Amino acid sequence: MPTVALMWEARAAHGHAPALLEWARSAALAPAPSRREHYTAPGDRVLVITWWEGPYDADVPEFPDPPGDLLARPVHRWRFAQV
Repeated sequence: MPTVALMWEARAAHGHAPALLEWARSAALAPAPSRREHYTAPGDRVLVITWWEGPYDADVPEFPDPPGDLLARPVHRWRFAQV
């Protein structure tokens, strides 16, 4: 079965990186992905990657937007198909 990965990246508002990471770790997706990982990077950025069984255009839940006060800019999202 093909796999699609969804990447979600956000930059925290000044001083809110720990809260943004905690929010991302606790955000629920229904149904749950087959795999989910969280990363951080310089510049107070948080990245979440979720993996789902299905083609590139599979109907899977997108990672939600966090509360606006946690963000320095809008969330970026990308979708990738396994090759």
